[in-house]
Amino acid sequence: MKSLKYIWILCLSCLAAGLTSCNEEDKYFDSKYQSTKIVVDQIYLEDYESSVPDRPVTFARLGQLIRVEGSGLYGMKKVYINGYETYFNRAYVTDHSMLIQINSNTPVEDAEEADRNKIRFVKDDATLEHPFIIRAASPTITGISNTLPKDKEKVTVYGTGLQETTKVTLPGGIEITADIESDEDGEWYSFIMPENYSGSGSIYSEGANGQAATPAYFNFADCMILDFDGNGSQGFWSWSETGSMINADDLVEDPYDSGRGKCVQIVPERLLKAGVISGKPRVSECWTAGNDDAADDWSRMYSYIPATTPLTEVALQFDVYVPEAWSGTGHLQICLFNNFNFGGIGSDDDGASNQVAFYVPWIQEGAIVPFSTTGWQTVTIPFSQFNKYATMIEDKESPVFQNVVEDRNAATYRNFGMGFVNTDFTYQDVSITSTAFSSRIYLDNWRVVPYKTVTISDYPEDEETTE
Repeated sequence: MKSLKYIWILCLSCLAAGLTSCNEEDKYFDSKYQSTKIVVDQIYLEDYESSVPDRPVTFARLGQLIRVEGSGLYGMKKVYINGYETYFNRAYVTDHSMLIQINSNTPVEDAEEADRNKIRFVKDDATLEHPFIIRAASPTITGISNTLPKDKEKVTVYGTGLQETTKVTLPGGIEITADIESDEDGEWYSFIMPENYSGSGSIYSEGANGQAATPAYFNFADCMILDFDGNGSQGFWSWSETGSMINADDLVEDPYDSGRGKCVQIVPERLLKAGVISGKPRVSECWTAGNDDAADDWSRMYSYIPATTPLTEVALQFDVYVPEAWSGTGHLQICLFNNFNFGGIGSDDDGASNQVAFYVPWIQEGAIVPFSTTGWQTVTIPFSQFNKYATMIEDKESPVFQNVVEDRNAATYRNFGMGFVNTDFTYQDVSITSTAFSSRIYLDNWRVVPYKTVTISDYPEDEETTE
Protein backbone atom coordinates (compact mmCIF):
# COMPACT_ATOMS: atom_id res chain seq x y z
CA MET A 1 0.00 0.00 0.00
CA LYS A 2 2.90 2.32 0.85
CA SER A 3 4.42 1.73 -2.58
CA LEU A 4 1.14 2.62 -4.27
CA LYS A 5 0.91 5.78 -2.18
CA TYR A 6 4.41 6.87 -3.19
CA ILE A 7 3.67 6.16 -6.86
CA TRP A 8 0.61 8.47 -6.68
CA ILE A 9 2.69 11.21 -5.01
CA LEU A 10 5.36 10.86 -7.69
CA CYS A 11 2.76 11.08 -10.45
CA LEU A 12 1.21 14.22 -8.93
CA SER A 13 4.64 15.79 -8.55
CA CYS A 14 5.46 15.12 -12.17
CA LEU A 15 2.09 16.53 -13.25
CA ALA A 16 2.69 19.70 -11.23
CA ALA A 17 6.17 20.07 -12.69
CA GLY A 18 4.74 19.57 -16.16
CA LEU A 19 2.09 22.23 -15.56
CA THR A 20 4.74 24.64 -14.25
CA SER A 21 6.93 23.99 -17.25
CA CYS A 22 3.97 24.49 -19.57
CA ASN A 23 3.12 27.80 -17.87
CA GLU A 24 6.71 29.01 -18.07
CA GLU A 25 6.87 28.19 -21.75
CA ASP A 26 3.37 29.55 -22.55
CA LYS A 27 3.87 31.76 -25.57
CA TYR A 28 0.92 33.98 -24.51
CA PHE A 29 3.26 35.57 -21.94
CA ASP A 30 6.23 35.83 -24.29
CA SER A 31 7.94 39.20 -24.07
CA LYS A 32 7.53 39.83 -27.79
CA TYR A 33 3.73 39.82 -27.34
CA GLN A 34 3.92 41.82 -24.13
CA SER A 35 5.57 44.70 -25.95
CA THR A 36 3.51 44.62 -29.16
CA LYS A 37 1.54 47.83 -29.71
CA ILE A 38 -2.19 47.49 -28.90
CA VAL A 39 -4.55 48.74 -31.61
CA VAL A 40 -8.38 48.74 -31.48
CA ASP A 41 -10.06 49.19 -34.85
CA GLN A 42 -13.67 48.40 -33.94
CA ILE A 43 -15.81 47.00 -31.13
CA TYR A 44 -18.74 44.70 -31.94
CA LEU A 45 -21.81 43.71 -29.92
CA GLU A 46 -22.28 39.93 -29.87
CA ASP A 47 -25.99 39.06 -29.72
CA TYR A 48 -27.03 35.79 -31.31
CA GLU A 49 -30.73 36.68 -30.93
CA SER A 50 -30.35 39.78 -33.09
CA SER A 51 -30.66 39.84 -36.87
CA VAL A 52 -27.18 41.39 -36.72
CA PRO A 53 -25.41 39.05 -34.27
CA ASP A 54 -22.01 40.74 -34.74
CA ARG A 55 -22.84 44.46 -34.83
CA PRO A 56 -20.29 47.33 -34.84
CA VAL A 57 -21.17 49.63 -31.92
CA THR A 58 -20.04 52.78 -30.16
CA PHE A 59 -21.58 51.81 -26.80
CA ALA A 60 -22.65 48.74 -24.85
CA ARG A 61 -24.63 48.02 -21.69
CA LEU A 62 -23.80 46.18 -18.50
CA GLY A 63 -23.93 42.44 -18.98
CA GLN A 64 -23.48 42.55 -22.74
CA LEU A 65 -20.79 40.61 -24.62
CA ILE A 66 -18.48 42.60 -26.89
CA ARG A 67 -15.82 41.58 -29.38
CA VAL A 68 -12.78 43.81 -29.74
CA GLU A 69 -11.14 43.79 -33.16
CA GLY A 70 -7.68 45.20 -33.84
CA SER A 71 -4.10 44.02 -33.48
CA GLY A 72 -1.59 43.36 -30.71
CA LEU A 73 -4.31 41.85 -28.52
CA TYR A 74 -2.56 38.53 -27.94
CA GLY A 75 -0.85 38.53 -24.56
CA MET A 76 -3.40 40.89 -22.98
CA LYS A 77 -3.08 40.69 -19.20
CA LYS A 78 -5.74 43.06 -17.85
CA VAL A 79 -8.75 44.98 -19.10
CA TYR A 80 -10.36 47.84 -17.16
CA ILE A 81 -13.83 49.09 -18.14
CA ASN A 82 -14.77 52.39 -16.52
CA GLY A 83 -11.89 51.66 -14.14
CA TYR A 84 -13.30 48.26 -13.17
CA GLU A 85 -10.99 45.28 -13.71
CA THR A 86 -12.94 43.00 -16.01
CA TYR A 87 -12.36 39.26 -16.38
CA PHE A 88 -11.82 37.77 -19.84
CA ASN A 89 -10.97 34.25 -20.94
CA ARG A 90 -7.64 34.30 -22.79
CA ALA A 91 -8.75 31.17 -24.65
CA TYR A 92 -10.83 33.61 -26.73
CA VAL A 93 -7.97 36.03 -27.40
CA THR A 94 -6.05 36.15 -30.67
CA ASP A 95 -3.78 38.84 -32.01
CA HIS A 96 -6.72 40.41 -33.86
CA SER A 97 -9.73 39.65 -31.65
CA MET A 98 -10.89 39.15 -28.06
CA LEU A 99 -14.23 38.63 -26.30
CA ILE A 100 -15.18 40.55 -23.15
CA GLN A 101 -18.39 40.45 -21.13
CA ILE A 102 -19.09 43.73 -19.35
CA ASN A 103 -19.51 42.91 -15.68
CA SER A 104 -22.81 43.98 -14.13
CA ASN A 105 -20.83 45.54 -11.25
CA THR A 106 -19.07 47.96 -13.56
CA PRO A 107 -19.68 51.53 -12.36
CA VAL A 108 -21.49 53.83 -14.79
CA GLU A 109 -22.53 57.19 -13.37
CA ASP A 110 -20.36 56.46 -10.30
CA ALA A 111 -17.21 55.87 -12.37
CA GLU A 112 -14.34 58.28 -11.84
CA GLU A 113 -14.40 61.00 -14.45
CA ALA A 114 -10.95 60.01 -15.73
CA ASP A 115 -12.13 56.41 -16.23
CA ARG A 116 -15.68 56.92 -17.42
CA ASN A 117 -16.54 55.66 -20.91
CA LYS A 118 -13.08 54.22 -21.44
CA ILE A 119 -11.69 50.71 -21.86
CA ARG A 120 -8.07 50.34 -20.77
CA PHE A 121 -6.06 47.46 -22.19
CA VAL A 122 -2.89 46.46 -20.33
CA LYS A 123 0.11 44.27 -21.11
CA ASP A 124 3.53 44.32 -19.45
CA ASP A 125 5.02 46.84 -21.84
CA ALA A 126 2.05 48.22 -23.74
CA THR A 127 -1.22 49.92 -22.80
CA LEU A 128 -4.11 51.54 -24.65
CA GLU A 129 -7.01 53.66 -23.42
CA HIS A 130 -9.87 53.38 -25.89
CA PRO A 131 -12.94 55.65 -25.67
CA PHE A 132 -16.15 53.60 -25.54
CA ILE A 133 -19.51 54.49 -23.99
CA ILE A 134 -20.76 52.24 -21.19
CA ARG A 135 -24.43 52.36 -20.25
CA ALA A 136 -26.48 50.71 -17.55
CA ALA A 137 -29.62 48.74 -18.43
CA SER A 138 -32.06 50.46 -20.78
CA PRO A 139 -34.13 53.09 -18.94
CA THR A 140 -37.77 52.34 -18.18
CA ILE A 141 -40.82 54.47 -17.32
CA THR A 142 -43.25 53.62 -14.51
CA GLY A 143 -45.44 56.72 -14.40
CA ILE A 144 -45.95 60.47 -14.75
CA SER A 145 -46.87 62.75 -11.87
CA ASN A 146 -49.48 64.67 -13.83
CA THR A 147 -50.51 63.70 -17.35
CA LEU A 148 -52.82 66.69 -17.93
CA PRO A 149 -50.61 69.55 -16.71
CA LYS A 150 -51.33 73.22 -17.11
CA ASP A 151 -48.89 75.84 -18.42
CA LYS A 152 -45.71 76.19 -16.35
CA GLU A 153 -46.55 73.29 -14.03
CA LYS A 154 -43.75 70.89 -13.12
CA VAL A 155 -44.07 67.40 -14.60
CA THR A 156 -42.13 64.52 -13.05
CA VAL A 157 -41.55 61.28 -14.96
CA TYR A 158 -40.72 58.23 -12.82
CA GLY A 159 -38.79 55.11 -13.77
CA THR A 160 -35.33 53.55 -13.70
CA GLY A 161 -32.07 54.42 -15.40
CA LEU A 162 -33.09 58.06 -15.96
CA GLN A 163 -29.80 59.57 -14.78
CA GLU A 164 -28.51 62.72 -16.46
CA THR A 165 -31.58 63.34 -18.59
CA THR A 166 -30.62 66.21 -20.87
CA LYS A 167 -33.43 66.36 -23.43
CA VAL A 168 -37.19 65.82 -23.27
CA THR A 169 -39.29 65.66 -26.43
CA LEU A 170 -43.02 66.17 -26.05
CA PRO A 171 -45.55 64.71 -28.49
CA GLY A 172 -45.44 66.79 -31.65
CA GLY A 173 -41.66 67.23 -31.51
CA ILE A 174 -41.47 70.05 -28.95
CA GLU A 175 -37.99 69.77 -27.42
CA ILE A 176 -37.08 70.83 -23.89
CA THR A 177 -33.41 71.12 -22.95
CA ALA A 178 -33.48 73.76 -20.19
CA ASP A 179 -34.55 73.46 -16.54
CA ILE A 180 -34.52 69.66 -16.61
CA GLU A 181 -33.76 68.02 -13.27
CA SER A 182 -32.95 64.34 -12.84
CA ASP A 183 -32.35 62.05 -9.90
CA GLU A 184 -28.79 60.78 -9.39
CA ASP A 185 -30.23 57.30 -8.77
CA GLY A 186 -32.16 57.48 -12.04
CA GLU A 187 -35.63 57.21 -10.47
CA TRP A 188 -37.10 60.39 -12.01
CA TYR A 189 -36.60 63.47 -14.11
CA SER A 190 -38.70 66.62 -14.22
CA PHE A 191 -39.38 69.55 -16.56
CA ILE A 192 -41.58 72.63 -16.74
CA MET A 193 -44.61 72.46 -18.98
CA PRO A 194 -44.41 74.95 -21.89
CA GLU A 195 -47.24 77.40 -22.47
CA ASN A 196 -50.04 76.84 -24.97
CA TYR A 197 -49.14 73.20 -25.56
CA SER A 198 -51.83 71.00 -27.10
CA GLY A 199 -50.14 67.81 -28.33
CA SER A 200 -50.71 64.37 -26.85
CA GLY A 201 -48.94 61.02 -26.93
CA SER A 202 -45.62 59.71 -25.58
CA ILE A 203 -42.85 61.73 -23.96
CA TYR A 204 -39.34 60.78 -25.13
CA SER A 205 -36.24 61.53 -23.09
CA GLU A 206 -32.50 61.15 -23.55
CA GLY A 207 -30.02 60.55 -20.74
CA ALA A 208 -26.86 58.75 -19.73
CA ASN A 209 -28.41 55.33 -20.39
CA GLY A 210 -30.11 56.16 -23.68
CA GLN A 211 -33.67 56.91 -24.68
CA ALA A 212 -36.86 56.24 -22.74
CA ALA A 213 -40.52 56.79 -23.60
CA THR A 214 -43.76 56.97 -21.65
CA PRO A 215 -47.00 55.30 -22.73
CA ALA A 216 -48.99 57.48 -25.13
CA TYR A 217 -51.21 58.91 -22.40
CA PHE A 218 -49.51 62.28 -21.86
CA ASN A 219 -52.03 65.11 -22.34
CA PHE A 220 -54.47 62.52 -23.71
CA ALA A 221 -58.09 63.64 -23.26
CA ASP A 222 -59.80 62.18 -26.33
CA CYS A 223 -61.54 59.51 -24.25
CA MET A 224 -62.76 61.75 -21.45
CA ILE A 225 -65.48 60.25 -19.27
CA LEU A 226 -66.23 63.27 -17.10
CA ASP A 227 -64.27 66.47 -16.42
CA PHE A 228 -67.07 68.43 -14.66
CA ASP A 229 -66.58 71.27 -17.17
CA GLY A 230 -68.75 70.10 -20.06
CA ASN A 231 -66.97 66.97 -21.28
CA GLY A 232 -69.20 64.08 -20.27
CA SER A 233 -72.43 64.41 -18.34
CA GLN A 234 -72.85 63.98 -14.61
CA GLY A 235 -75.91 62.05 -13.44
CA PHE A 236 -77.66 62.30 -10.08
CA TRP A 237 -81.01 61.31 -8.58
CA SER A 238 -82.67 61.03 -5.18
CA TRP A 239 -80.41 63.77 -3.83
CA SER A 240 -80.79 64.90 -0.20
CA GLU A 241 -78.82 67.14 2.13
CA THR A 242 -77.54 64.18 4.15
CA GLY A 243 -77.54 61.61 1.33
CA SER A 244 -74.62 60.02 -0.49
CA MET A 245 -75.50 61.28 -3.98
CA ILE A 246 -73.32 64.10 -5.35
CA ASN A 247 -75.08 66.58 -7.64
CA ALA A 248 -73.93 69.57 -9.66
CA ASP A 249 -74.30 71.90 -6.68
CA ASP A 250 -71.80 69.78 -4.74
CA LEU A 251 -69.06 70.48 -7.29
CA VAL A 252 -66.36 72.98 -6.32
CA GLU A 253 -63.93 75.25 -8.12
CA ASP A 254 -60.40 73.92 -8.34
CA PRO A 255 -59.06 74.53 -4.80
CA TYR A 256 -55.48 74.51 -6.08
CA ASP A 257 -56.38 77.44 -8.35
CA SER A 258 -54.53 75.94 -11.32
CA GLY A 259 -57.14 76.84 -13.91
CA ARG A 260 -58.72 73.39 -14.09
CA GLY A 261 -62.24 74.67 -13.54
CA LYS A 262 -64.71 72.60 -11.55
CA CYS A 263 -63.93 69.32 -9.82
CA VAL A 264 -65.63 66.99 -7.35
CA GLN A 265 -64.89 66.88 -3.64
CA ILE A 266 -65.61 63.20 -3.31
CA VAL A 267 -66.86 63.65 0.27
CA PRO A 268 -68.74 66.94 -0.04
CA GLU A 269 -68.37 69.62 2.60
CA ARG A 270 -71.97 69.11 3.73
CA LEU A 271 -71.13 65.50 4.68
CA LEU A 272 -67.85 66.41 6.36
CA LYS A 273 -69.65 68.98 8.49
CA ALA A 274 -72.25 66.43 9.51
CA GLY A 275 -69.47 63.98 10.36
CA VAL A 276 -68.42 60.80 8.52
CA ILE A 277 -68.65 58.02 11.09
CA SER A 278 -66.61 54.83 11.18
CA GLY A 279 -67.98 51.65 9.64
CA LYS A 280 -70.03 53.48 7.04
CA PRO A 281 -70.39 52.12 3.46
CA ARG A 282 -71.58 54.35 0.62
CA VAL A 283 -70.49 57.59 2.25
CA SER A 284 -70.71 59.37 -1.09
CA GLU A 285 -71.11 58.57 -4.79
CA CYS A 286 -70.62 60.43 -8.07
CA TRP A 287 -71.91 59.07 -11.41
CA THR A 288 -72.06 59.78 -15.10
CA ALA A 289 -75.47 60.26 -16.75
CA GLY A 290 -75.88 56.63 -17.84
CA ASN A 291 -78.13 55.09 -20.47
CA ASP A 292 -79.59 58.31 -21.87
CA ASP A 293 -76.19 59.84 -22.63
CA ALA A 294 -74.36 58.87 -25.82
CA ALA A 295 -70.98 59.49 -24.15
CA ASP A 296 -71.64 56.54 -21.82
CA ASP A 297 -71.36 54.16 -24.78
CA TRP A 298 -67.59 53.70 -24.73
CA SER A 299 -67.53 52.17 -28.20
CA ARG A 300 -67.06 55.83 -29.19
CA MET A 301 -63.48 55.37 -27.96
CA TYR A 302 -62.60 52.64 -30.46
CA SER A 303 -61.15 55.15 -32.93
CA TYR A 304 -58.53 56.00 -30.29
CA ILE A 305 -58.20 52.68 -28.47
CA PRO A 306 -59.08 49.71 -30.71
CA ALA A 307 -61.57 47.15 -29.40
CA THR A 308 -58.90 44.43 -29.52
CA THR A 309 -56.46 46.28 -27.25
CA PRO A 310 -55.40 43.98 -24.36
CA LEU A 311 -56.55 45.31 -21.00
CA THR A 312 -52.96 45.43 -19.81
CA GLU A 313 -52.57 48.20 -22.42
CA VAL A 314 -55.57 50.39 -21.57
CA ALA A 315 -56.22 52.18 -18.29
CA LEU A 316 -58.48 54.44 -16.31
CA GLN A 317 -56.92 57.74 -15.26
CA PHE A 318 -58.13 60.48 -12.97
CA ASP A 319 -56.49 63.38 -11.16
CA VAL A 320 -56.43 63.71 -7.39
CA TYR A 321 -55.61 66.59 -5.09
CA VAL A 322 -55.24 65.91 -1.36
CA PRO A 323 -53.94 69.06 0.36
CA GLU A 324 -53.79 67.56 3.88
CA ALA A 325 -52.70 64.09 4.92
CA TRP A 326 -55.18 61.27 4.35
CA SER A 327 -54.39 58.19 6.41
CA GLY A 328 -55.85 55.43 8.54
CA THR A 329 -59.39 55.19 7.22
CA GLY A 330 -61.45 55.30 4.04
CA HIS A 331 -60.94 54.31 0.41
CA LEU A 332 -62.38 54.91 -3.04
CA GLN A 333 -64.44 52.34 -4.92
CA ILE A 334 -64.56 52.64 -8.71
CA CYS A 335 -67.47 51.00 -10.55
CA LEU A 336 -67.67 50.42 -14.30
CA PHE A 337 -71.46 50.56 -14.11
CA ASN A 338 -74.22 51.10 -11.56
CA ASN A 339 -74.79 47.67 -10.08
CA PHE A 340 -72.83 47.83 -6.82
CA ASN A 341 -73.52 48.96 -3.27
CA PHE A 342 -70.30 50.78 -2.42
CA GLY A 343 -69.59 48.25 0.30
CA GLY A 344 -65.85 48.53 -0.34
CA ILE A 345 -62.98 46.12 0.00
CA GLY A 346 -64.05 42.79 1.50
CA SER A 347 -67.75 43.31 0.75
CA ASP A 348 -69.89 41.53 -1.82
CA ASP A 349 -68.80 44.22 -4.29
CA ASP A 350 -65.26 42.88 -4.00
CA GLY A 351 -66.07 39.63 -5.81
CA ALA A 352 -63.81 38.07 -8.39
CA SER A 353 -66.45 38.53 -11.12
CA ASN A 354 -67.23 42.19 -10.38
CA GLN A 355 -66.13 45.12 -12.52
CA VAL A 356 -64.75 47.19 -9.65
CA ALA A 357 -61.39 48.53 -8.51
CA PHE A 358 -60.23 50.28 -5.34
CA TYR A 359 -57.89 53.16 -4.55
CA VAL A 360 -56.08 53.25 -1.18
CA PRO A 361 -53.05 55.52 -1.66
CA TRP A 362 -52.16 55.68 2.03
CA ILE A 363 -51.26 51.97 2.09
CA GLN A 364 -48.08 51.39 0.12
CA GLU A 365 -46.24 48.07 -0.09
CA GLY A 366 -47.96 46.79 3.03
CA ALA A 367 -47.32 49.89 5.16
CA ILE A 368 -49.44 52.85 6.20
CA VAL A 369 -47.99 56.03 4.69
CA PRO A 370 -49.99 59.26 5.09
CA PHE A 371 -50.92 60.51 1.64
CA SER A 372 -51.08 64.08 0.40
CA THR A 373 -50.23 65.86 -2.83
CA THR A 374 -48.68 69.17 -3.78
CA GLY A 375 -51.09 70.14 -6.49
CA TRP A 376 -52.86 67.73 -8.81
CA GLN A 377 -51.51 64.24 -9.32
CA THR A 378 -52.55 61.61 -11.88
CA VAL A 379 -53.73 58.15 -10.82
CA THR A 380 -53.48 55.34 -13.38
CA ILE A 381 -55.34 52.04 -12.91
CA PRO A 382 -55.04 49.53 -15.77
CA PHE A 383 -58.35 47.82 -16.52
CA SER A 384 -56.50 44.55 -16.01
CA GLN A 385 -56.58 45.38 -12.27
CA PHE A 386 -60.38 45.55 -12.08
CA ASN A 387 -61.52 42.42 -10.28
CA LYS A 388 -63.27 40.61 -13.13
CA TYR A 389 -60.50 41.13 -15.66
CA ALA A 390 -57.72 40.38 -13.18
CA THR A 391 -59.45 37.07 -12.50
CA MET A 392 -59.69 36.34 -16.23
CA ILE A 393 -55.97 36.99 -16.66
CA GLU A 394 -55.17 34.71 -13.69
CA ASP A 395 -57.23 32.04 -15.46
CA LYS A 396 -55.05 32.47 -18.59
CA GLU A 397 -57.71 34.36 -20.51
CA SER A 398 -56.90 37.49 -22.50
CA PRO A 399 -59.56 40.18 -21.96
CA VAL A 400 -59.57 43.15 -24.33
CA PHE A 401 -61.08 46.63 -24.28
CA GLN A 402 -64.18 45.34 -26.06
CA ASN A 403 -64.94 43.22 -22.96
CA VAL A 404 -65.14 46.40 -20.87
CA VAL A 405 -67.33 48.18 -23.40
CA GLU A 406 -69.70 45.24 -23.83
CA ASP A 407 -69.98 44.66 -20.07
CA ARG A 408 -70.97 48.29 -19.62
CA ASN A 409 -73.43 48.34 -22.50
CA ALA A 410 -75.05 45.12 -21.28
CA ALA A 411 -75.61 46.52 -17.79
CA THR A 412 -79.07 47.67 -16.76
CA TYR A 413 -77.57 51.03 -15.79
CA ARG A 414 -74.34 51.93 -17.54
CA ASN A 415 -73.43 54.90 -15.34
CA PHE A 416 -69.72 54.98 -14.51
CA GLY A 417 -69.06 56.04 -10.92
CA MET A 418 -66.71 56.56 -8.02
CA GLY A 419 -67.60 56.67 -4.36
CA PHE A 420 -66.10 56.89 -0.90
CA VAL A 421 -66.33 54.04 1.62
CA ASN A 422 -65.40 54.19 5.30
CA THR A 423 -65.65 50.58 6.46
CA ASP A 424 -63.19 48.17 8.09
CA PHE A 425 -61.10 46.34 5.50
CA THR A 426 -57.85 44.49 4.80
CA TYR A 427 -55.58 45.65 1.98
CA GLN A 428 -52.06 44.44 1.14
CA ASP A 429 -52.20 42.36 4.34
CA VAL A 430 -52.87 45.51 6.41
CA SER A 431 -56.04 45.26 8.51
CA ILE A 432 -57.79 48.58 9.04
CA THR A 433 -60.38 49.43 11.67
CA SER A 434 -62.17 52.49 10.38
CA THR A 435 -62.39 55.76 12.31
CA ALA A 436 -64.20 59.04 11.74
CA PHE A 437 -63.13 60.64 8.47
CA SER A 438 -62.44 64.35 7.92
CA SER A 439 -60.02 64.76 4.97
CA ARG A 440 -60.75 66.69 1.78
CA ILE A 441 -60.16 64.70 -1.41
CA TYR A 442 -60.69 66.31 -4.80
CA LEU A 443 -61.02 64.37 -8.08
CA ASP A 444 -61.10 65.53 -11.68
CA ASN A 445 -60.76 64.45 -15.31
CA TRP A 446 -61.98 60.84 -15.35
CA ARG A 447 -60.69 59.36 -18.60
CA VAL A 448 -59.67 56.23 -20.50
CA VAL A 449 -56.12 56.21 -21.88
CA PRO A 450 -53.74 53.99 -23.86
CA TYR A 451 -51.31 52.28 -21.52
CA LYS A 452 -49.02 50.22 -23.73
CA THR A 453 -45.38 50.25 -22.64
CA VAL A 454 -43.10 51.82 -25.24
CA THR A 455 -39.86 49.87 -25.65
CA ILE A 456 -37.06 51.66 -27.47
CA SER A 457 -34.52 49.44 -29.19
CA ASP A 458 -30.91 50.54 -29.20
CA TYR A 459 -31.04 49.64 -32.87
CA PRO A 460 -34.43 50.58 -34.37
CA GLU A 461 -33.26 49.57 -37.82
CA ASP A 462 -32.97 46.02 -36.42
CA GLU A 463 -36.64 46.16 -35.38
CA GLU A 464 -37.58 47.15 -38.91
CA THR A 465 -35.58 44.25 -40.28
CA THR A 466 -37.20 41.66 -38.02
CA GLU A 467 -40.84 42.77 -38.36
